[in-house]
Amino acid sequence: MANPKADAPREGDRQPVGISTALRDAGFLALFTLGLSFPILAFRTRQDLTQGLVLDPRWELVATVVAIAFFARLGWLVFGGTITQAATAAANAIGQSLEPVAKYKDWFRWAGLAVLIAYPFLAVAFTGASGALKWIDNFGIQILIYVMLGWGLNIVVGLAGLLDLGYVAFYAVGAYSTALLSTQFGFSFWICLPLAGIFAAFWGVLLGFPVLRLRGDYLAIVTLAFGEIIRLVLINWVELTNGAAGISGIPRPTFFGLPFNASDDGFAAFFGLQFTPLHRLFFLFYLILALAFLTNWVTIRMRRLPIGRAWEALREDEIACRSLGIDTVTTKLTAFAMGAMFGGFAGAFFAARLGFISPESFIFMESAVILSIVVLGGMGSQVGVAIAAVVMIGGTELLRELTWLKSVFGPQFDPTQYRMLLFGMAMVAMMVCRPRGLISNREPSIVLNEKRTIGGDLVKEGHG
Repeated sequence: MANPKADAPREGDRQPVGISTALRDAGFLALFTLGLSFPILAFRTRQDLTQGLVLDPRWELVATVVAIAFFARLGWLVFGGTITQAATAAANAIGQSLEPVAKYKDWFRWAGLAVLIAYPFLAVAFTGASGALKWIDNFGIQILIYVMLGWGLNIVVGLAGLLDLGYVAFYAVGAYSTALLSTQFGFSFWICLPLAGIFAAFWGVLLGFPVLRLRGDYLAIVTLAFGEIIRLVLINWVELTNGAAGISGIPRPTFFGLPFNASDDGFAAFFGLQFTPLHRLFFLFYLILALAFLTNWVTIRMRRLPIGRAWEALREDEIACRSLGIDTVTTKLTAFAMGAMFGGFAGAFFAARLGFISPESFIFMESAVILSIVVLGGMGSQVGVAIAAVVMIGGTELLRELTWLKSVFGPQFDPTQYRMLLFGMAMVAMMVCRPRGLISNREPSIVLNEKRTIGGDLVKEGHG
């Protein structure tokens, strides 16, 4: 007698689809894509002095996108089962091949650290002095800023489980604190840096008090409103923040009082070197690298302390956490304060790096990007957050280098305009393929006898 359970199709198996069904389904997707393409892809807006707002049609681009959607869906319906089996087999083969590599995890960690420290010198060696300016500033420094912001938000979202959509507000508090203290009172960057972290932590505590009894969507709405309130205050309090015009003339960080300029009292003249803008970029790179390492070290140390274990208990179940006698008020406030402090540090560095800030640098989209880095990397995973920051921010910067696409889509095509479109597609793909993030398992905070990794399927939130 046949076993019905054995004859039933297993999960992941796909039955073959007829050509007519596949064509009809792919056609519906093409029509849906055509509807979504209007008017975002179908028209490009430009401002003309005589005609006003002008719409330039781009039906060739729409046809290309619709054709890609049609044939991709058709190929998936016809060959999807084969593709799935091949992908599963490839993933298993890669996993088996990486098992011996896991023994050398510490070696790879130190090798990666050495490459990171030598990154500015490698950029100069491969691209020259002029080309290295872009790779150190736009890629190295910019990515490290978001790595630090991601690690700071990871304390609130990944460890404590508190959904924060207004994290950019603490970033703004740190930046404006540094700008005002340095321009109005003459404080140096090294004095403004800790003060910016203290002010941001103070505002983190102020945010924590009203949301002590909120969770989930309600907490997200309140934190979102807090971020917008800070931005609107920065725009409308013109007497203090100079409004939408921003604050300029922010002093740059110095090397023990030595400015990075061509004067006789500058860094290059003091050490007998030829002046080059690379000196300042090298200094800023290693400064933000040190701040990011400080954020990572403090986060790991805090996780091993009772307050860190209280954060994780709060994340898993607040009711059980309260029943165990843990003070959830203190736990939430410390999480908000610690995460905000590192956001303030990053804001202070951002203001000193550019020498100019405005409210346009602290819009909601920045909070969305930082939160996406935490979610895509794997909430609670330090390495995953760093990888997600490199992919998202580095990928965005790489779009500026795709000038060859103009020969395909026309001279008016700008790849950077589709940054958020690609970003959204990547988010959807990640949530479908790996809903727990790039790295969904992590090492436990407390190790008794043998160090083991906690799988994402063994815990409620999927990150340890």
